[in-house]
Amino acid sequence: MNTVLRTTLTALSVPAALTLSLPAQADDATLDFGVPAWPGITVKTEIASQLLGPLGYDTRVQSLGMQVIYQGMQSGDVDLFLGAWLPAQEDLYTPRVEDGSLKRVANNVDGAQMTLAVPEYLYEQGITSFADLDAQREAFNGEIYGFGAGSAASEILHQAIDEDAWGLGDWELVDTSVVGMLSAARSAISREEPIVWVGWTPHWMNLELPMRYLEDPKDLFGKNNGESEVLTLMRTGYAESHPNLEHFFTQFTFSADQQSWMINEYGQEERDVEDVAQQWIADHPERIQAMLEGVTDRDGKPAWPQVQDALAL
Repeated sequence: MNTVLRTTLTALSVPAALTLSLPAQADDATLDFGVPAWPGITVKTEIASQLLGPLGYDTRVQSLGMQVIYQGMQSGDVDLFLGAWLPAQEDLYTPRVEDGSLKRVANNVDGAQMTLAVPEYLYEQGITSFADLDAQREAFNGEIYGFGAGSAASEILHQAIDEDAWGLGDWELVDTSVVGMLSAARSAISREEPIVWVGWTPHWMNLELPMRYLEDPKDLFGKNNGESEVLTLMRTGYAESHPNLEHFFTQFTFSADQQSWMINEYGQEERDVEDVAQQWIADHPERIQAMLEGVTDRDGKPAWPQVQDALAL
């Protein structure tokens, strides 16, 4: 595997500041979530908390940097994490799974991906693959827009340029920020000009920008053209002592489009996270019922009727 994919992914939504200390020792009666400053994970965590409350479970959010979350799960201070992006976090993930500290519970986002994107009008004009870019180098001004030096995407593209993959050897990576990159994309799209940038899903860009992902048979961004997993990880000891919660989280899954909506509403529209979670729950009663199939409250009673009643679904 390309080693740059094993670096920590820092900008799938917003960068997470690295917290320097672990939270207070977790107690077994409370489900402690580790949550970096990423909108999608923040909203998913709130949805889980709102569903588990009526079942008698106490939850607590620990706002932490990603490395500290993994350390906390290993030490027993964090019980659950909903944002293990693979392969980007493989160096943090693999050693702790191998030593038995963490348990992979589920891939909670179906359709996650990171690779190069172009406006839809360019795709419809025939620029559908990495292989199509270099023939149009002059139109693109030989520039690919990225979201930050040191990110996994930046390292991948610098290596592709160094190795002249797909004829990109004389191209330049314009490494700005997520805001700067997407502002450039939005500006170019408004004038129907050529632009290529690093795109990923889930993210609000997929809802607001007319964009398409380029095909890459060489899989520079990872297998299956940058396909990613967003894993739910549970501390192994906690999973063993709470099989009901583990069962719930095996079914606590979303589509990439659904999480893109969450990111847009909370991260872009700046709505309150509780309101965003409440709306998603209210709009998806059938998904909530499926998530709760076979789940009980702390007293062993079926979960769905109680959540349905408590949340007026």
